[in-house]
Amino acid sequence: MISCGSRLAPFDIPQLREIMSYDELELDRIGDRKTAVFFTISDTTPTYNFIVALAFSQMFNLLCERADNVHGGRLPHHVRVLWDEAANTGQVPSLEKLVAVIRSREVSLCLFYQQYAQCKAIYKDNAETILGNMDSVIFLGGRESSTIKEISENWLGKATISMQTEGRSRGQSESYNQNTQRLGRELMTPSELATMPGDKCILQLRGLPPFFSSKYDLKQHPNYKYTAEADKKKNAFDLDKLINRRRRPGLSEACEVYEVDASDTGPVNEDEDILNYDDVDDPDAYV
Repeated sequence: MISCGSRLAPFDIPQLREIMSYDELELDRIGDRKTAVFFTISDTTPTYNFIVALAFSQMFNLLCERADNVHGGRLPHHVRVLWDEAANTGQVPSLEKLVAVIRSREVSLCLFYQQYAQCKAIYKDNAETILGNMDSVIFLGGRESSTIKEISENWLGKATISMQTEGRSRGQSESYNQNTQRLGRELMTPSELATMPGDKCILQLRGLPPFFSSKYDLKQHPNYKYTAEADKKKNAFDLDKLINRRRRPGLSEACEVYEVDASDTGPVNEDEDILNYDDVDDPDAYV
């Protein structure tokens, strides 16, 4: 009981109970139409990070059920999950099983870790199963010893090199010898991985040799102009404006209720319909 009480302690906060009392995310409908959902957590206070882990766990289960029961096994729109700071959002139950089955439902998962040791710390022995179910793995650089050792030994493997040795002896009869040997050497040693240039990366695709490649410059992407980094005033997302627009009254907040007569059900002309259209409630109504 003490352990259960400590785990449920965050729900003593009224604001958290109010958030969890209703559902406006509709996680099971993400694969039905083009949708973007963002989960933002604090990088200094981990108190509420478990909510994101719950949301991911519920989302995967709901999407798989909807794909099987409604869409014949595959979602109509591919769902790509970009899970940044995966080490800070807590553990998702049975993730090692989910990563193996969600692909057939048109769901893909990209996990971002600062180092592979973070995944091992959270999922213990299941970390290797999770990594084994990833079709592609990208190493952007780092100095953590277990990570670079894993990459050097298991990802890259060894290559055959030729080593030539020469010897000369001086005396009454001078002699000279030359030997050539073939040896195995790691493609990149741990020290070479630790000092890899910042503009380089290693890509491992399933069934192919690893690629040592340059990182893509995001500023060269044709859609970079639509990001907040390119034009913060025009493209930055105003979260406060959205919250104030769709905010529900609090538990103890006083509000005024107006009675509306909706008896007039006549047709609405196109211009008036567009003016009254709420793009947040129905993003696919007008494309």
